[in-house]
Amino acid sequence: MEQFLQQLLNGLAVGGIYALVALGYTMVYGVLKLINFAHGDLFTIGAYLGLTLLASCNLAGLLPIPLAMLAVFVMVALLVALIGFLLERAAYRPLRDAGRLSAVVSALGASIFFQNAVMLVYGARVYVYPDFLRPDFTVSLMGVNVPGVRLLVIVASIVLMLGLWAFIQRTRIGAAVRAVAIDPAAARLMGINVDKIISLVFLIGPGLGGAAGLMVGIYYGQIDFTMGWSYGLKAFTAAILGGIGNIPGAMLGGLLLGVIEALAAGYVAMAWKDAIAFLVLILILIIRPTGILGERTADKL
Repeated sequence: MEQFLQQLLNGLAVGGIYALVALGYTMVYGVLKLINFAHGDLFTIGAYLGLTLLASCNLAGLLPIPLAMLAVFVMVALLVALIGFLLERAAYRPLRDAGRLSAVVSALGASIFFQNAVMLVYGARVYVYPDFLRPDFTVSLMGVNVPGVRLLVIVASIVLMLGLWAFIQRTRIGAAVRAVAIDPAAARLMGINVDKIISLVFLIGPGLGGAAGLMVGIYYGQIDFTMGWSYGLKAFTAAILGGIGNIPGAMLGGLLLGVIEALAAGYVAMAWKDAIAFLVLILILIIRPTGILGERTADKL
């Protein structure tokens, strides 16, 4: 039981990160019917910006560690959100009336551009986050000692996901986002500025992805310029697992994928965790092709 709880909590931490990145994929798809292949690289940029602000800019030395972490968390989310906003204006908006293939090619080009830009700026070596940034306390839950960093990642992920869900479901702007996702033409006739809503989506999604990148750096302690590909693929898988275009589905899919990987690594073998996770995905899609919660519909986004 102790091992199961350890693997479950580890899976929830990793799954929370997958879910935050998957939300960016699913929101863009829900509004534009576009898979933003550059989203994983925005996640990587968030990890590198966090390291730069904490180490190179010495925020960790100027402020108390908890306050520095909170400040960097907000700053990274805002900076990556701005990059996502500029990405939409430069790479996607000019192609909005073109075929979908043009936008997909543009997204792939943006992904290659961001990955190589990070490599040229920071180099190809692996970077390590300072050890003093990782909380050294443990919390006892049901007789299991849980590292503080794992608990903080879980809590931060849940808070961000619940905050996004409340924003989409309980605010007028969230209602406008849902309206544009359902029918952009009808939303425009109702007086909704569709361009601003799309820009907002490209602010929120990359912002969450950038925050997730910072969380990965703190949780695992090291980052590299290619990490966006693997995490982006896992997050995209989580979005499909939960139901692409469905916000609660992306959350559920990310958490479930993380738990499956953790249990597979703990009870089978680390080398088999990816294979088992994708096998579960295939089985679920065979039974329910639209994902666990189904694709986006009028009452689900």
